[in-house]
Amino acid sequence: MSIFDSPIGRCEAVKEMVLLDETQAECACEHECPPGRECPLDGHFTPVSGLSEEDAELLSHKPASRKARTS
Repeated sequence: MSIFDSPIGRCEAVKEMVLLDETQAECACEHECPPGRECPLDGHFTPVSGLSEEDAELLSHKPASRKARTS
């Protein structure tokens, strides 16, 4: 028996179940959605792929670091 605990949702645009623990752009690429398609699951995807919801929330409030320029 395997346990699959990733959040999923039914996408009516592609008529498939999709993973919601990826970004919307990753999902669109994976399912070959054309540019400009209105996503029926808009707002349900994680803002940053590969992170827990808590870590993504913390990262979204952290200011972007500036990389030092090398000469």
